Amino acid sequence: MNKFFLLSLVALLILATGCSRKSRYVYSKYDRSNVRTYSANKSHYNTGLSAKAYKHPTFNPYRIRGIKYYPHDTEVGTVYKGNASWYGPDFHGKLTSNGERYNMYDMTAAHKTLPMNTVVKVINRNNGLTAVVRINDRGPFISTRIIDLSNSAARKIKMVGAGVAPVSIEVLGFYSKNKKRIIRKKATKKPNKVIIPKKVKKTADGSYSLQIASFSNIDGAIKIQEKYDQTDGYATVIKDIQTENGRFFKVYLRGFNTAEEARSYKSYSEFENAFIVKD
Repeated sequence: MNKFFLLSLVALLILATGCSRKSRYVYSKYDRSNVRTYSANKSHYNTGLSAKAYKHPTFNPYRIRGIKYYPHDTEVGTVYKGNASWYGPDFHGKLTSNGERYNMYDMTAAHKTLPMNTVVKVINRNNGLTAVVRINDRGPFISTRIIDLSNSAARKIKMVGAGVAPVSIEVLGFYSKNKKRIIRKKATKKPNKVIIPKKVKKTADGSYSLQIASFSNIDGAIKIQEKYDQTDGYATVIKDIQTENGRFFKVYLRGFNTAEEARSYKSYSEFENAFIVKD
């Protein structure tokens, strides 16, 4: 009898201890206090990253499921196209990649390679609805998707039911709690020896391409061009090139604004054997 009493007492103590360990970060599904939203006004944000941002751990290359990703700089006004998904209750209250607690009611999102605190306007290309979100996490780690929205952001553009939607993403600027304004300027070497990547001139079609195929006949090139055109929002073109070894029809996937963006996309897409080419 005494043995049974002791076992029961131990079980009650364990249960009580477990309950007492509930963190202040355990969110209720009804907790909508301190919800963070962001303006679509570009003047509210910095136009360039601080030197500190370049050496933050979240700016380092990383590997997920054997695939290496390369976070890269971007410019205000740059537009990316692809598919968006969303994540919610299962991750509510858990840590994001930059150390914040994920709140599915905040207007935030995950992106594989954009800098943390990049603020972007997401446009649902099916209905034209928009949402402004701040990047504070990494993902989604699915090659056909470019951004993972919070539950609130997904509801704002009415894509919760569908789960996935085609979107355009426009970079509005870089969020900072500090009042100091950071203006993008020509790359320089800072006193702390952090080198800011060289600014890439933005063009309508991007400055870099991936050569994804090469044929000696135009028919093969056309098939590949038609098959992969607008893959994840990137356009395909065929270039007729005469070399000392003959005539070739090379197929390019265009629209990458930086070499880092092209390298990152190449690493997780089916074009891992493609060549990066500067336009």
